[in-house]
Amino acid sequence: MPAPTLALLPNPLPPHKRLTFRILLMTLVGLGLTMTAIGYTLLLSWQLEGGGTVINEAGSLRMRSYELGLAMETGHERSDIQHHIERFSQILALVQTGQAGEPSFVPATGPIHEQLLHVQDQWQQRMQVHARTVLEADDPVLRQQALDRYLQELPDFVGDINLLVAYVEADLTGKTTWLRLCQTALIFLALAASIAVLYLLYLWIVGPVRRMQAGIARMSQNDLDVRLAVESEDEFGQLAQAFNQMADHVQGVHRTLAERVAEKTARLREQNEEVGTLYEITDFLSGAHTIEALCDGFLKRIMQRMQADGGTVRILDERGNLYLTVQDGISDKIIDEERCIKVDDCLCGAATRQGVILVRDFRELDAQRRYRCQEEGALSLGIFQILVREQAIGSFSLHFLQERSIDGDERRLLETLGRHLGAAIENQRLIAREKEFAIAHERNLMAQGLHDSIAQGLNFLNLQVQMLEDSLARENLAEIREIAPMLRTGVQENYEDVRELLLNFRSRLQDSSLDSEMRKSLDKLQRQTGLQGAITISGDGPPLAPEQQLQVLFILQEALSNIRKHAHANRVDIAVTNGRDFCLTVRDDGHGFQLDKASAKGADHVGLRIMQERADRLGAQLQIDSRPDEGTCVTIRLMRQERLVA
Repeated sequence: MPAPTLALLPNPLPPHKRLTFRILLMTLVGLGLTMTAIGYTLLLSWQLEGGGTVINEAGSLRMRSYELGLAMETGHERSDIQHHIERFSQILALVQTGQAGEPSFVPATGPIHEQLLHVQDQWQQRMQVHARTVLEADDPVLRQQALDRYLQELPDFVGDINLLVAYVEADLTGKTTWLRLCQTALIFLALAASIAVLYLLYLWIVGPVRRMQAGIARMSQNDLDVRLAVESEDEFGQLAQAFNQMADHVQGVHRTLAERVAEKTARLREQNEEVGTLYEITDFLSGAHTIEALCDGFLKRIMQRMQADGGTVRILDERGNLYLTVQDGISDKIIDEERCIKVDDCLCGAATRQGVILVRDFRELDAQRRYRCQEEGALSLGIFQILVREQAIGSFSLHFLQERSIDGDERRLLETLGRHLGAAIENQRLIAREKEFAIAHERNLMAQGLHDSIAQGLNFLNLQVQMLEDSLARENLAEIREIAPMLRTGVQENYEDVRELLLNFRSRLQDSSLDSEMRKSLDKLQRQTGLQGAITISGDGPPLAPEQQLQVLFILQEALSNIRKHAHANRVDIAVTNGRDFCLTVRDDGHGFQLDKASAKGADHVGLRIMQERADRLGAQLQIDSRPDEGTCVTIRLMRQERLVA
């Protein structure tokens, strides 16, 4: 059964349920409270600093009031008194407005503001007027009166200034208390925030992570029943749901593991059987068998593998006829009726054009059409092409008496085997054609040898016999005595030619090397003609392939035969050089000839043409150098790229 699949994760959470949103909101709230508290403490600090400035400046006004009175009483210079008056006015204005770098804090309303206005009014309406009268009056009496009034009112004015300072000090005392309370609140707020953050982190992150770790640890100990409680709707809630789904999946997989292992084992067994079948049939098809034996062995193995009740193999000819090559489990009636059929006559023929045809139940097909295999009791049928280079050369069929379905794997196996059978049939046909070509070629060489040696000799004997009959009819004994030796010589030459041809056609290198066979050919020539000869073999190259060695030996034998027949030589020298290239040289000191005239004569010098044909077949270069009375040199050269591996 198929393994359970994991469900999809839930949809993305809305922003207000996300853990990141909670952490961000908590951070922003804490940051807002902290910044508010810090800002308020900064404001209080600024107000305290401004209040201190007011106290300092207001305290200096008391001193300056006495200094101004003392300066007027002691008769200081007018410029000095004028400076004291202006400086007092500036400081009084700065107490209310402040100056750059030195904040001054005076509330817009309240006792401090009212007292400051009262002090300013007393200065401007009374004290400053008395001081300026002292400064500007020319009459000493008026000046003294103004000075007396200034000194008389000075204690009350200083008392007003002291009251202003007292109001400011009282206000600063309250603000200092608030500053300390705010700082204490910041300390408790930091502690509470830290405790809250730790608690929320444990509640939102640490606790869920520990529960998940515990669940994973239990699952790693094969406790597949473990599940996590979904206690939130945030990311950890989603993770808990995913963990539970994973646990369900793992538990389901564990329950079905044995079934799936058995299923995989059965599948692997089937694949091994398919590979074994493919290997067995491929090994059989690669052997040396006739086409009938190939088809018969193939069909028997396929039927055994597929448990078929019958089967056929049909081969297509060039006229479009399908011939029943082999069969098994088929009645004689079908064999007689379908030994030779057209491509479109039945399902087997149609498969060669259409491809694979599978019939699970003949009863599902057209009841009006006749199927011979159905009449024989077959219920299911499978027909596959025999292919060579994607071209159908036939088909093979499998018949089943019970309902049988061929699945995809079996179909691919049978299609592959159909291609292997096609390749094996094609190989056998190519081997047969190669043998036929080799036989035809050898027969051609044999015919050339017979025509150019035996046939010419027999033709000569025929003429001599005719001349002998004519001499007998005329009873001319002298001519008879001349003809008889010529007949004996002709018969002997033909006999030697026949023996030479037989020896050449029987030459093989199964039990000896090329070197020894060449020495035997030279020894034979020396025994037949009595001429002198030598052979030199050099080089450390690898041996030639057997088929190339045989062709080289035939060329050497043909060259020696030409020397025996035509050269009238006294000596023959053979040189063999086997290095990267292979070179054979046959040189004699005979009469020699003109190559162009010899080629024009044709029939009289057929040996040259035979050597050229064998050199072409070998892939070698043949060179013949000859001049009249200067002997002949025959050279055969096989380049390294034409050499075959021995």
